[in-house]
Amino acid sequence: MDERREFIRFALDAGVLRFGRFRTKAGRDSPYFFNAGLFDDGARLGRLAEFYARRLLAAERSGEVAFDALFGPAYKGITLASATAVALARAGRNVPFVYNRKEAKDHGEGGTLVGAPLAGRVVIVDDVISAGTSVRESVELIRAAGAQPSAVLIALDRQERGGDAANPTETSAVQEVTALYGIPVLSLASLEDLLGWLDADGGEHLAHRGAIAAYRERYGVARG
Repeated sequence: MDERREFIRFALDAGVLRFGRFRTKAGRDSPYFFNAGLFDDGARLGRLAEFYARRLLAAERSGEVAFDALFGPAYKGITLASATAVALARAGRNVPFVYNRKEAKDHGEGGTLVGAPLAGRVVIVDDVISAGTSVRESVELIRAAGAQPSAVLIALDRQERGGDAANPTETSAVQEVTALYGIPVLSLASLEDLLGWLDADGGEHLAHRGAIAAYRERYGVARG
């Protein structure tokens, strides 16, 4: 089983990926839902971090990304970046990580950043990209520290147009990030991967494929 399909199976078994009818933040009725907050115990978080680490190391080997540190945007990114740093260290690639607070601390070490100093080429680690707000804030923090954002690493690329149900954009939040900041967005899996997994291994879940394909046709970004 390839890495992407293995991740989809893992997310489904963990209850993080679900099929049914769900209302998205953009006001769309989606036939599937992905909630990375449900990677909520040590075993599942540890395995998720291994997927992140393997994806990042593969991108480094291929020359797609070069990196010196990880950054985890508050809140979900904090856990994801720290767990990924542990997984990378176990794989022989020890890198520092840093994360931000939502509010600046006015005592102790102070400031909004916690962890290693922000320096060099930094990968932003998060779960998904919705409106791109978290990425924008992360890029600003990284650049303000004199470091260079080099990539964004996420779990799932929904490959879905931005905006809301009434006013969709022509591009996805992922595409907008790449266009705005000139950095790649790496994902563990995408909506196309999910459709491919359903075709190959979907079993009892294959009944959901039609609704997901229709959602892709209605809201998906143009295929390049």
